[in-house]
Amino acid sequence: MSSSLSSTRSGPGRVLVAIYGVFALAATARSLVQLVTKADEAPLAYALSALAGVVYIAATLGLAEIGPQPRRLAWVAVGFELVGVLTIGTLTVLDPELFPDATVWSAYGAGYGWLPLVLPFAGIAWLIRTRPRG
Repeated sequence: MSSSLSSTRSGPGRVLVAIYGVFALAATARSLVQLVTKADEAPLAYALSALAGVVYIAATLGLAEIGPQPRRLAWVAVGFELVGVLTIGTLTVLDPELFPDATVWSAYGAGYGWLPLVLPFAGIAWLIRTRPRG
């Protein structure tokens, strides 16, 4: 496997990192504004969006190969993201009134074009595809 395909320093890996970075920024900024300006309206939803932002930051760093043990960080973050979007997505579909305002993961990320549902699968596929051969 060539280094351009197995690294997120260029090519498709860089695109994946960029998408995660945009989601990290968007989810974190949106949740912080919501928590600061109207936390009393839907504190759980806004806190979950903040958590999603932190998860996207961790996934971005891990996939970008930044820090100690970046692959482990990426696996944990992307795995948590998958569980989060499936759990919150299912809860909000089954009981739309559960959260007074949408989270990043509500209805499987419908408010973000379902990208929050697709991203963890793309991240996992990338991590599997680029796993070190031993």
